[in-house]
Amino acid sequence: MARRERSQADYILGFKKWSIEMQFVVRALTALVLTLLFAASAWAQSAPASKPAGGEAQGDDVTLVIFNRPVMVFRTSLLGATPKARAERARFSINETLRQGGKLAVTVKSNPEGQLVLIDDQLAFVVTAGDVDSLGQEDLKAAASKAARQLETIIAETREARDLHSMLKALGIATIATLVFALMVWAVVRLRVWVDKLLLASVETKVSNIKIGDTQIVERQQLVPFLQRLVIAIRWFLILLLSYEWLSIVLSSFPYTRSWGERLNDYLFDIIGGILQSMVGAVPGLGVALAIFMVARVFIGVLSRLFERMMHAGTTISWLSPQTMPTSRRLFSVGIWLFAVAMAYPYLPGADTDAFKGLSVLLGLMISLGASSIVGQGAAGLIVTYTGTIRVGEYVRIGDHEGTVVKLGIFTTTVRTGLGEELTMPNSMITGAVTKNYSRTVQGAGYIVDTTVTIGYDTPWRQVEAMLIEAAKRTPGILKVPAPVVFQTALSDYYPEYRLVAQAVPTRPRPRAEVLNMLHANIQDVFNEHGVQIMSPHYMGDPVDAKLVKPDNWYPAPAKRDS
Repeated sequence: MARRERSQADYILGFKKWSIEMQFVVRALTALVLTLLFAASAWAQSAPASKPAGGEAQGDDVTLVIFNRPVMVFRTSLLGATPKARAERARFSINETLRQGGKLAVTVKSNPEGQLVLIDDQLAFVVTAGDVDSLGQEDLKAAASKAARQLETIIAETREARDLHSMLKALGIATIATLVFALMVWAVVRLRVWVDKLLLASVETKVSNIKIGDTQIVERQQLVPFLQRLVIAIRWFLILLLSYEWLSIVLSSFPYTRSWGERLNDYLFDIIGGILQSMVGAVPGLGVALAIFMVARVFIGVLSRLFERMMHAGTTISWLSPQTMPTSRRLFSVGIWLFAVAMAYPYLPGADTDAFKGLSVLLGLMISLGASSIVGQGAAGLIVTYTGTIRVGEYVRIGDHEGTVVKLGIFTTTVRTGLGEELTMPNSMITGAVTKNYSRTVQGAGYIVDTTVTIGYDTPWRQVEAMLIEAAKRTPGILKVPAPVVFQTALSDYYPEYRLVAQAVPTRPRPRAEVLNMLHANIQDVFNEHGVQIMSPHYMGDPVDAKLVKPDNWYPAPAKRDS
C-alpha cells in the first residue's frame, strides 16, 4: 500500500516537472515565433520598394536582385528594352559569368549611353541617366560605383558559398551563437527567480516607509503583484531581444542569407538610433523648459517672502490686507506658473506634433464646457475676498442661515451655526444674497445680539424698554459698555415693536444662538416679575375702554423718571 502511494506521488511529481518543462518550451517557441514575425516585419520595411526582377514591377521601377542583395534599380527603357527586360538580361548575364568563374573583376566605364558595369570585361548592365534621380554625371558615376561594390560583395559571397572551409566556419559560428543564446535565455529565466526574492525582501523593508503623513500610499499586496508582472514583462523583452539577435547572427553567418541578417541588424540599430537621437534632440528643449520653471520657482519664493514681510510690517494697501494676502500670494503664484507653462510649452518634446496640439485643444474644450460653474464660483470667491464682505471669525447671516465663518475659500465658504451645524455655501450664493454681518460694527471683538418683542399699547413703553435692558444686563456675555439700546422700530395697528440691540463678547467661546437663548429666558423672567404679559393683541372690534396709559403710570418699575 505504501509502495502504491509512493508511486502515485512520484507520478504526480514527475507530471508537474513535465508540465513545467512543457510550459517553458511553449513559451520559448512563442518567443521564437514572435521574433520571426518581428524579423519579417523588419525585413519587409528595410526591403527595396520596387519588385525584384522576374516579379511584377511597381510602376516602371524594377530592382535587380542577385544572391538576395539588391544591386541596381532600373527606371527607364534602353534601346527599346523595358526596365523589366533590362533586369532579366542583367541577372542572366551575371549568373552566367559567375558560373563560368575566373578573376571576376568588376570595373566601370563611361559610355554615351551611360556607365557600363563590367565583370571581366563582359557587360553586366548599363546605368543610364534615367535610372538616377539626378541628371548630373557625378551622381551617375556614384550610382554605378555603388552597384559595382554590391557586385563585388556578391562575388565574394558566391566564392565563400562554394568553399567548404568557409561553410564549416559559418556552421561553427551559428552553433556557438545558438549555444550562447540558449545559455543566456536560461540565465534570464533563472535570474527572474533571484529578482523575485530580492523584490520580496526589498518590499518588506521599504513599502512601510512610503507614506504621506500616517496614510499608507502603497500596500504590499498591491505592489508585489505589480512588480512581479513588471519583471515578467522585462524577462520576455530580454528573451525576444536575444532571439532577434541570435537570428540575425545566424543569418549573417551564411553567405546566401547574410543580407537578411544585415537588414535585421540595420533595422534594430535604426530603431535604437532613432530613440537615442530623439532623446538627445529633446535635451536642449527640456533644459530650456527646466530653466524657465526654475526661474518661476525663484520668482515665487521672492514674492512669498515679500508678502510675509509686508504682513509682519503691517503694510496695508486698498486691495491688499492681512485677510487677502494669502489669496493674493496664491493668485500671483498661479499666474507665474501659468506664464511659465506658456513660455516652456514650445520647448517640450512633441509640442509641434498634431497629437500634442489635438490633446491641447481637447483639454481646452473640456475645461471651457465643464468648468463654467467652477470659474463662476472662483470669481465669486475673489469678489468676496477682496471686497471684504465677510471674514473668518465673523458672525454673519446669509439668506436664511447664520453662524460664524470658519473657512473662506475660493469656491466655497464654511459657516458653523450655533446649533453645531457646519454649512458649506457656494460663494455665488454669498454674492447673490443679502448678507448681515453682526461682527463688523462692534467695538473690538464680538458680535451684535438683537431680538424683537411686540407689547400692547396699554403697557408703558418706558417700562418695556427698562425691562428689556434689565434682561440684557442679566445675560452673561452681553457687555455693559457699550450699553444695550432699545429701539421702537414700528407702531403697528395693535402694538408697538421693540428691538433690543446689544454687543456680546462671551467670557468663553459661545455661539450666538446660546447667548440669544439666555437673553430670551431673561426677558421672560423680567416681564413675569413685573406682571407684564408678553402678548401681541389683535381685536375683532373696539374695546369698551380705550387702550392707553395714564400719566401717573408712565414710570412703573423698573422704569425710572429722569431727574
